[in-house]
Amino acid sequence: MEYLIGALLSLAIVGLISSMGFDRERSFYPTVMIVIAAYYVLFAAMAAPTRTVIIEIVAGSAFVIMAVIGYKWNLWLVAIALAGHGVFDLFHPAIIEDPGVPRWWPGFCFVCDVVLGGWLAMRLVRRQVTTG
Repeated sequence: MEYLIGALLSLAIVGLISSMGFDRERSFYPTVMIVIAAYYVLFAAMAAPTRTVIIEIVAGSAFVIMAVIGYKWNLWLVAIALAGHGVFDLFHPAIIEDPGVPRWWPGFCFVCDVVLGGWLAMRLVRRQVTTG
């Protein structure tokens, strides 16, 4: 069910941001990536030991760095980071023990991340957003 909800919500978000023109701003997708990367840190801060918070900060920092470099250099890196975070979501429960993460979150976030990354990639291919 989390996959279906993630798909429906992310498609609704894509429709909204596109119709309102939010995603015409170069900083939009990097900002979204930074916020997405922060969620696991939030979950860890709510219910996990400090060690897990640190691990989540390190993991999230990789995506934040990609968002910043992508913003400065080429938005394709942000599209890759968004989709890559979706893959990370699938493997997260197996590699980081974080009791604060809701059971349904990895599947939900996987779909949202892949849809957003794919949407950005499509806009880049169509040259609706400048790459760099």
